[in-house]
Amino acid sequence: MKRVLTSVQMREADRYTIEEKGVGAETLMERAGRALADCAESLINGGGVLCVCGGGNNGGDGFVCARILLARGYEVNTVCIATRFSADCENAKGKYLSAGGKLLNDFSDKKYALVIDCLLGTGFHGAISDEYAIAVQKINDYKSSGAKVLSADIPSGVNGDNGEVETLAVCADTTLCIGEYKAGVFLGDGIDYAGEALRADIGIAMLDGVKYVALTEREDVAKLLPKRKRNTHKGSYGKTAIVGGSIEYTGAPYLSTLACLRSGAGYTTLFVPENVLPFYVLKAPEALLKPLHVDEENVFNEENKAEILAYDSVAYGMGMGISEGVANGAKYLLSQYEGKLVLDADALNSLAKYAKEEFTALFANKKCDVVITPHLKEFSRLTGESVAELKKKGLSAPIAFAREHAITVLLKNAVSLIADKEDVFVNISGCAGQAKGGSGDALSGVIASLCAQGLSATESAVAGAYLVGKSAEIASKEQGEYSLTASDCITCLGKAFLSLYD
Repeated sequence: MKRVLTSVQMREADRYTIEEKGVGAETLMERAGRALADCAESLINGGGVLCVCGGGNNGGDGFVCARILLARGYEVNTVCIATRFSADCENAKGKYLSAGGKLLNDFSDKKYALVIDCLLGTGFHGAISDEYAIAVQKINDYKSSGAKVLSADIPSGVNGDNGEVETLAVCADTTLCIGEYKAGVFLGDGIDYAGEALRADIGIAMLDGVKYVALTEREDVAKLLPKRKRNTHKGSYGKTAIVGGSIEYTGAPYLSTLACLRSGAGYTTLFVPENVLPFYVLKAPEALLKPLHVDEENVFNEENKAEILAYDSVAYGMGMGISEGVANGAKYLLSQYEGKLVLDADALNSLAKYAKEEFTALFANKKCDVVITPHLKEFSRLTGESVAELKKKGLSAPIAFAREHAITVLLKNAVSLIADKEDVFVNISGCAGQAKGGSGDALSGVIASLCAQGLSATESAVAGAYLVGKSAEIASKEQGEYSLTASDCITCLGKAFLSLYD
């Protein structure tokens, strides 16, 4: 897995590489500038190049890049609006000028094929000053006129830790992260401003004993899924119970069931309230149907309780509505069930409303391996923190809750974060077409199915988030993001699984 670092972690890795590993700061800047130049060459399609540099080390990388492109025969200009420079940036600027480089005092109306943004680094946060705002706007104007834009490390104006943009930011076609991926290129608005995020390894050493956030990739998910033997049967792949539904939300558990069936569990049983069960007859003929005798205080009767405890995994809460009865059902599962439990949607909303003061005891005494799958608003209800506060936390948003309660948290957003008591993962697969009802229900079904087949709650969350996102990418190529539905994604789950081994 590749790493995703905060700005503090990256600075510490830089310091460690220079002070402990003995790699000179100038050497690292030369490597970074060369990596930028190599990336720039792949984007230049005739025409000139403009490097827009600040006064810090991000600007120094830009001056090295400009010098190398100049030596390779490209027409290169630079603009630098800084009045103060770091020592390494000043040195890089001097070498660029000594090589015959041009340093412009202001922007012109000249056309460029490529503009390289080296204004602000990953340590930036807050609002851009007026002087830098003019430069950022000018870069975006060049893009509007047809130039490609390459940002070094992170687009200027984007918060390097959480991707927030307070006022204005460079809208890049490509962002080259130097050393390791930066959190801000994936989180919040950063994923839209960064364009295609690439990484250049320049030999920065990671600190021993530090667990960094991992970026989930195809190869990582492929390793999690065991190869199936021919001499097996449906009992070899586990039993999953999907528990959900109400007269108002009949579609949610159905989508979870379809996704579960597409993800490999040997047996899938759909538990729904008795009054809506007839609507599901023959809708998914491969799944078993069981009635729930729901009243205001209970979801499970004694017969249901005996049955549900025998399943290898349970997904609970999809489309059930918010009630004390739903909360009591979740409490029962947490206290009695010994398999792998996925709590989603109204299970979380009901717990937040009716059992919030019991969280510590409920999770401390649980017998099951638990994964919760909230979106930001649902997580806000659980934690008591506002959505804005959670966004500002960036990578750390789900960590405290996961560690305090010894569970896995899959925090759903455009980019999802998965945390347990030890590790944190970032999933970037997916597309805007998933921003529709039903997407989370499909995810719960996939996770529950993988849990039944022997993966841990965390492994199932990591693989499930990736596979559902990948299925959305595949489906969107056929349907487009406007027309994409959760059902389309479920239909393409098979292709998503196959893509792991392409």
